[in-house]
Amino acid sequence: MFAVVKIAGQQFRVQAGQSLYVPHLQGKTGDTVEFSDVLLTGSEGDLSSGAGVTAKVTAEIVSDLIKGDKVIAFKMKRRKGFRKKLGHRTQYTQIKIQSIA
Repeated sequence: MFAVVKIAGQQFRVQAGQSLYVPHLQGKTGDTVEFSDVLLTGSEGDLSSGAGVTAKVTAEIVSDLIKGDKVIAFKMKRRKGFRKKLGHRTQYTQIKIQSIA
């Protein structure tokens, strides 16, 4: 069985036992998180979507804070002496899907 879940504005296709990285969630390692915004569920060729979906996805937080790769935004205007270097590292949370009910 699989489900398409909306987590922090992004859609993820998940299955029970799957581990994935999602945008940073509040909580500590070992906490259980429940996602009720399920967009689609399917099992063995049977799909249900829209208002007919009443499933909930439960997951456990494996690692609460993981930083992604550094992204650098460099701005420059030629012949003007203007240079600006900005950068950031996106924060993620690693979760493991326990069940889809």
